[in-house]
Amino acid sequence: MISLLTDFGTADYFVGAVKGAILSVNPQAVIADITHEIAPQDIETGAFTLLACYKTFPRGTVHMAVVDPGVGSTRRPIVVSANEQFFVGPDNGIFSYIYDREPSHRTFHATEEKYFLPSPSSTFHGRDIFAPVAAALSNGVTPEEIGPEIEDEVHLPDLLEPIRIIHTDRFGNCITNITRDLLKSDKGASLLINGETIRDFRNFYGEDSSTSPFAIWGSAGFLEISVNGGSAAKELRVKRGDKIIFTQRRKDAKEDAK
Repeated sequence: MISLLTDFGTADYFVGAVKGAILSVNPQAVIADITHEIAPQDIETGAFTLLACYKTFPRGTVHMAVVDPGVGSTRRPIVVSANEQFFVGPDNGIFSYIYDREPSHRTFHATEEKYFLPSPSSTFHGRDIFAPVAAALSNGVTPEEIGPEIEDEVHLPDLLEPIRIIHTDRFGNCITNITRDLLKSDKGASLLINGETIRDFRNFYGEDSSTSPFAIWGSAGFLEISVNGGSAAKELRVKRGDKIIFTQRRKDAKEDAK
């Protein structure tokens, strides 16, 4: 199986060309579209979206993730081996959450041009490099055959610090970078964002009929700020990157992060 995550949209030929390049190398490939609607050049949203779903795919899946504003530059094409899966894409931080969640990962610089399409375009590495490399991996080629191992892959800055909003979804839920490792218990915990203090923690969206903002653990493993039947992003006037003051009262009540 090969999954696809891009910012290509579906109005143009880009996704079709990528699938054609994959099937030309492996006609038996099963291709699953995660999304092609990442906002153009939005690497951070691409990284979060991949994080949110990669573990639901079976062992051996090849994830091709291409949000690539640096296409044609000196940024490296890479293959990452992690969680008994492979990740193919540009070395621009799009796999940062994979590196964080899978500390035993290995990363390889894709340099063996025999696995690329002939004369790759400088503007469409998704079709000419990443698609055939993903297909080669699905055919049993190993990452070691595609290029040398590297240890200096690019990471997105401030991945888990400071405490902030890292994504807002189409429902207006605001996903923070607070994990269960950071918040052991919601007793006495509070979030302060844009002048609003949130102390209500719920187990499911409709647990209370109140339309006040509340916190809830989301499916990606991060704490989210939500509004029942509404948009927390609009009500709180927040966006990705906004910082949160997170307080967790313990025996020596202290502020964990700002």
